[in-house]
Amino acid sequence: MTSRRLDREIARVVDGGLCSGCGACCQLDPAVTMELDGEGYSRPCRSHPSASTEREDRALARQFRSVCPGVVVRAPAPPGSVRHPTMGPALGVWEAWAADEDIRHRGSSGGVLTALAGWLVEEGEAAYVIGAGADADDPRRTVSVRIMSRDEALAASGSRYAPVSTAAAVGALDPAAAVVGKPCEASALRSLASARGGAEPLILSFFCAGTPSQHATDALVGSLGAPVDTRLESLRYRGNGWPGDFTARTTRGEQVTMSYDESWGRHLGPTVQWRCKVCVDGVGESSDVSAGDFWRTDARGYPVFVEGAGVSALIARTPRGLDVVRRAVEAGVLVARPVDIDAIAAVQPLQRTRRETLLGRLVGAALAGRRSPRYRGFGLLGLALGRPRDAIRTARGTRARVRRLSR
Repeated sequence: MTSRRLDREIARVVDGGLCSGCGACCQLDPAVTMELDGEGYSRPCRSHPSASTEREDRALARQFRSVCPGVVVRAPAPPGSVRHPTMGPALGVWEAWAADEDIRHRGSSGGVLTALAGWLVEEGEAAYVIGAGADADDPRRTVSVRIMSRDEALAASGSRYAPVSTAAAVGALDPAAAVVGKPCEASALRSLASARGGAEPLILSFFCAGTPSQHATDALVGSLGAPVDTRLESLRYRGNGWPGDFTARTTRGEQVTMSYDESWGRHLGPTVQWRCKVCVDGVGESSDVSAGDFWRTDARGYPVFVEGAGVSALIARTPRGLDVVRRAVEAGVLVARPVDIDAIAAVQPLQRTRRETLLGRLVGAALAGRRSPRYRGFGLLGLALGRPRDAIRTARGTRARVRRLSR
């Protein structure tokens, strides 16, 4: 028996370009799996007929509508938190980095999440950590990984600017686990756990600018002189310094590199999927702890990508997250200095501007006939009224781009 209603709900999201590829729908029905589509994005597919009854199918469809970030995203309000208009809820805010210099160097921005992952499993704070890493057989691909030690956390260090569906991983809802995922995955897992009424895993997230196509990675490696049929020993998008270079090493020992600024700005970033362009949350609001780059900036406030020792912007969003950060600092795992959350907003112009002008983008998409997810509690109207000209300009530009792409 196929899961007719659930399939229709999933298809509506995918066909509308609203799928983020988080993989949460796989937790609803094990017969749904995530696969790369023709455009190089992770999308749900039915691997075999579902065993669910018609009644169960209706319940699954309802649950899907309440948790899928392609349908709805709700702004969280953890107890005791103070809400920042663009950075979300916070109970504690720091500039931070891994005390272990090796982790700090190899991580993307100070190695904070890598250090936390290793500490959580080594100290028994979590039975395991689910995150993302390079596929051992083909490092061009990114897969979910289960981290059981500091060494495994270090092996999975560094950002992966490619499709991966961490919320689909077995054990992602295990309350004994911790999960490191994109903001959309954090939102979906939090909503799923809440809907089921059980305990939640510890959720760690990071500032996200969107998911590029897998084809962009393949093309970038090829442009640097390593064709698709060349076997790679490793591929890192950044890290080994801050921000670090895009680096691919072949099994013959040859290495090709490109700066972070160029690899993201010219090759990967332009292929970010549509859902990410209308994303309300790039800062991991639904997590317990989120981290991003605490960039150095120029006189105009734009990030300067000069190599140096990594520094993370670190936000504890829930009481549980605050407790974890404090104990990690006390244990000597992290070095952290309190900062004002406005200081983080100031060095994250992309996240700040995207949130402030998002309503204009949503209106422009709607005028061009394209649906968007429902966003609840993010104060988008107030933010747009603070920048009315930018909101109007964004609406007009989005409408024109969507209409052009639809021809």
